[in-house]
Amino acid sequence: MIKTDICIIGAGPVGLFAVFEAGLLKMRCHLIDVLPQVGGQLSEIYPHKPIYDIPGYPTIKAQELIDNQLAQIKPFNPTFTLGEQVSALKKQEDGSYIVQSDEGTEIHCQVVVIAAGLGSFEPRKPALENLTNFERKGVDYMVKDPEKYRGKRIVIAGGGDSALDWTIFLADVAAEVTLIHRSDSFRGAPDSADKIQELAQAGRINLLLSHHLSALAGTSQLASVIAVNKAQETVTIPADYFIPLFGLSPKLGPIAAWGLQIDKNAIEVNTFDYATNVERIFAIGDINTYPGKLKLILCGYHEAALMAQSAFKYVYPDQKLSFKYTTVNGINTF
Repeated sequence: MIKTDICIIGAGPVGLFAVFEAGLLKMRCHLIDVLPQVGGQLSEIYPHKPIYDIPGYPTIKAQELIDNQLAQIKPFNPTFTLGEQVSALKKQEDGSYIVQSDEGTEIHCQVVVIAAGLGSFEPRKPALENLTNFERKGVDYMVKDPEKYRGKRIVIAGGGDSALDWTIFLADVAAEVTLIHRSDSFRGAPDSADKIQELAQAGRINLLLSHHLSALAGTSQLASVIAVNKAQETVTIPADYFIPLFGLSPKLGPIAAWGLQIDKNAIEVNTFDYATNVERIFAIGDINTYPGKLKLILCGYHEAALMAQSAFKYVYPDQKLSFKYTTVNGINTF
């Protein structure tokens, strides 16, 4: 059982800033995210994309923002559960909660903060007839542990940053890496695309451009991936693992069953402190909705600050909250 003051569902930029605001009030945080790394959409979908509306930064790349936020919250020692999806919420007699994940992790907390962006991200799956037959038998939608692929034959499909980055990384880990992309150009960062071409020319990866996925083959375990080129010629690639990286599709997921007021797949909140209709549960960032809502990182930061002020009374019910500016009080760790 992990024990903390606040359990934050979602480790994107808004969830990370909530750690900072909570830390200023000496509240401990544990974050849980279905993605295998911290950063939410910024790290998973567009790490190299420039962002222009963060105060103090004329421009900053998405991953750089996440890295800076991690440095900002380091003094408060947050803990993380990554690569696991929240599956259940159990209220205790004293009003606290136990948050459970699909992998059996349990987190006991006084306050739950939903900062899950657009919801629980689920992988976009290719339209292959027998795809589900090989899930957990050679088909992976995320790379959680790169060492799993050491010495193996890997086929990656996709043309975005995630597909390019993992192809480059696994080229030094796997015995053989094949990258399949339906187009002849990539959507990812130009420097990553150039690196892919260099690896292909050096014979360190197999690159199949303008190829469409056709089928998967194998008996009890994945054995090969079959693709078709523009000339309708079939190519069979022996594979121990197939990793389709076509982005993520947001869904509210199990949160939808928690008795929260939902409007068009978003959680309704009170703008006084971004509390939901369920006591001790707050929602901040893109996951919430209210009149005048703007889905901006900047707005999520504001919501996190007000949330922390109200969460304090549940974590320290016998203490009086005294608001102080960081320029006066500094950053007090605990």
